[in-house]
Amino acid sequence: MAQRGAYAKGIAKREEILQVALDVIATHGYRGASVREIADAVGLSQAGLLHYFGSKDELFTAVLMKRDEVDAVGQTSDLLDDLLRIVAHNAEVPGLVQLYAQLSVEAADPAHPARAYFADRFARLRAVFAKALADGQRAGSVRADIDADRTATMIIALADGLQTQFLLDPHVDMTEPLRAFFEGLRP
Repeated sequence: MAQRGAYAKGIAKREEILQVALDVIATHGYRGASVREIADAVGLSQAGLLHYFGSKDELFTAVLMKRDEVDAVGQTSDLLDDLLRIVAHNAEVPGLVQLYAQLSVEAADPAHPARAYFADRFARLRAVFAKALADGQRAGSVRADIDADRTATMIIALADGLQTQFLLDPHVDMTEPLRAFFEGLRP
């Protein structure tokens, strides 16, 4: 039973670290958020914090996974509306957008700890959007002449590209181009 209690405390501490890290990164960005700052905020040493994650890259990958859990696509019956909601929210947390963009580039290295996260994420999102588009085609709410798989890939590329433009120019509206693209999918 003692192991169970210690295990539960470890899970709770890991969740606390992720929540604090989400807030710190959202406020200070990828480069401005240090392991020391996150560790201090949760009452741990840097070594103590890294005990839960192994490395800064593993911590930041876990932060992105937590963000996906919090901002999940699929919370409503309209996945496209969900994506617009998430992208609008991303404008309020540029540090997390910066983290996502930075790690997605670094994950191109097969040895990077975030590699599997991004590969799985893109595959999952492509499947979710392709299914939603195909379902919409069957229901008559999405044009029949589009390829659902290719369009799903385009939606992800458009959202990620708009985030990059937003990072370079915070005046870029990330939601309007997506909304216009979605309107073009309707019959």
